[in-house]
Amino acid sequence: MHTGRRLTGHDIVTLMLSSFFRKSAQNMIDLSNIQAILFDLDGTLVDVDMNRFVPVYLHRLTGYMSDHVSPARATQALHHAVAAMFANTDASRTLESILFEVMESEISVSPELYAESLEQFYQNDLEALRPLVTGHPLSSQLIESSLARGWKVVLATNPIFPRAVVDARLTWGELNGDAFHHVTTYETAHFCKPSPKFFEEILDRLQIPAEACLMVGNDTLHDLSASQVGMQTCLLTPWRIKRAGTHFKADWQGCHEELLALIAGNVSDPL
Repeated sequence: MHTGRRLTGHDIVTLMLSSFFRKSAQNMIDLSNIQAILFDLDGTLVDVDMNRFVPVYLHRLTGYMSDHVSPARATQALHHAVAAMFANTDASRTLESILFEVMESEISVSPELYAESLEQFYQNDLEALRPLVTGHPLSSQLIESSLARGWKVVLATNPIFPRAVVDARLTWGELNGDAFHHVTTYETAHFCKPSPKFFEEILDRLQIPAEACLMVGNDTLHDLSASQVGMQTCLLTPWRIKRAGTHFKADWQGCHEELLALIAGNVSDPL
């Protein structure tokens, strides 16, 4: 924004350094051998504050268990289940099965009762969460441009939700879930970010080497941890989550517009 103030020598140096470091960050990314791109969902393709979304989700879901257990106890058990999901290292256990085990052992809610409560929530309450999710006008173009380059496109969201809740957030963000080669949800996933096993499981499914994959997200820990397995990483900064003590560095960072230009080929890839 023009303020009418003359630029000082310090201002000019600051602008030059900013431009240099932005170009340097962009020049660290190499798209020449990319075969697949992984997108985080929340804070990347859609804007949603999970600190608001999760409490509302749990409040409405646990209400359908109230004939069997208090919503407060059910909410506590679900928090424990999510913690167990994040901690899982057993490839033989889906995250959904871990949730079922915790719910049954802690509050005697069977998988059948949980599934019934979830179905009631879908039918009666899921749509009430729509106002908490806002799309980004360029998200669909990011996906379309990736597909146009011949890349496989994966929705690599942390798989602590069932597929229906993931699909709902995509719909509210005006995105087509069918565009993705794979979507991570708790029904089929076995690990969570930032575990390297989360990314390795996706690589096994894609049958693509890590160096041919690009991870795009907004979380400096969960998403940039893809570098542990050899993926290149892009940090989208508009809704960035910067976690204390995180040591992962993005190969590229910027806004949605800049990433779209990069993927669409309007920004030259390095030689």
